[in-house]
Amino acid sequence: MTAPKPAAKYKRLAPEARAAELVEAGLRVLAKGGITAFTIDNICKASGASRGLIGHHFGGKDGLLAACYVASYAPFMQAVAKEAVPMSLAALIDELLSERQLRPEGLNIWLALWGEIAVNPALRAEHLRLYRIYHATFAAAIARQLGRAAPDARDETLATALIALLDGIWLEFSIAPEEMSRAKARAAVEALVQGPLSGA
Repeated sequence: MTAPKPAAKYKRLAPEARAAELVEAGLRVLAKGGITAFTIDNICKASGASRGLIGHHFGGKDGLLAACYVASYAPFMQAVAKEAVPMSLAALIDELLSERQLRPEGLNIWLALWGEIAVNPALRAEHLRLYRIYHATFAAAIARQLGRAAPDARDETLATALIALLDGIWLEFSIAPEEMSRAKARAAVEALVQGPLSGA
């Protein structure tokens, strides 16, 4: 007679590692099933964690969703931070149109998160915080390309337009990838910045 298998032992992790594991599980759930799949049960199943740990680490599902939003921004923020000098405008655009940023699973996560921002206060707060950093990074890069020490109102406006265009490009890659390519995306960006930056 075969002896019964011992019950799986609970995996003990440091608090930071457990929180990171829950975020990774949340991102996997979003990538696979969108916002409707982002349930406590699905996240627990994906992570092997108990329901109580989500409340302990994040205060609940909304807190975990906000942490997933921060994690989605992380690759871009890390790319910006790793440079010894501030990234040029061209380098920022290259990063946002890179294969790394345009992975289908990553775009699925963004599509799910964007749709939730308007109705989720915790997610909206994180969006506003990160968007302001993102916008300031672009405005500063535009100012540097034009030889200005600090952004002025024109740089701020162009940064807003450029981010809106890039967001739209990511959206098209998400919902109609057959209608969008990196070459088309780059041509659209160049058409936007060509006039304002032609004197740089």
